[in-house]
Amino acid sequence: MPNRFTLLPIAALLVAGAAFAHQDVSNPAVLARMQGMSAINDAMKTLSAMVKGDATFDADAAAGARAKLVAEIDAMPGLFAAPETDPKSEARPEIWTDPATFAARIDASRVAVAALDTATLESLAAGFTTVGLSCKGCHDSFRQRK
Repeated sequence: MPNRFTLLPIAALLVAGAAFAHQDVSNPAVLARMQGMSAINDAMKTLSAMVKGDATFDADAAAGARAKLVAEIDAMPGLFAAPETDPKSEARPEIWTDPATFAARIDASRVAVAALDTATLESLAAGFTTVGLSCKGCHDSFRQRK
C-alpha cells in the first residue's frame, strides 16, 4: 500500500486551482469541460481521503467515485473536440495541435480507472497512484497553470 508521502503529490494535484476556476467563464463549452474536470477532482478527493486514512473506507462510495471517473473520462474526448477558448481556460493549444498524444493520455486514464478495484481499501490503494499519475501525465502536457 502506498504511504502518505507517496500520495501527497497526487492529493496536491487534486486541489490545485479548483476553488475559483469556474468564476466568470463565458464560453459554455469551456465551462462544460471545467465542470467535467471538477467532477473528476471530486471523485479523486473521495478516493484519496480513503487511501490516506482521512476518511473511513466505504466500498459503495469508492465504487460510486470510480463510476464517476469512468463517465467523466469517457466524456473528455467530446468535450475537447473543438478548440474552444476562454480567458479562464487552462487548456493548452497542444490538445488540438497534437490530438494523438492527447487521446493517448485520455486512454491511459481510461485504462487506469478500468483497472481500479474498489472492493477493499488495499485494492483501492494499490491502483490509486496509477490513476493519479495518469491524470498528472495529461495535466503535465496539456494543462497550463494560471
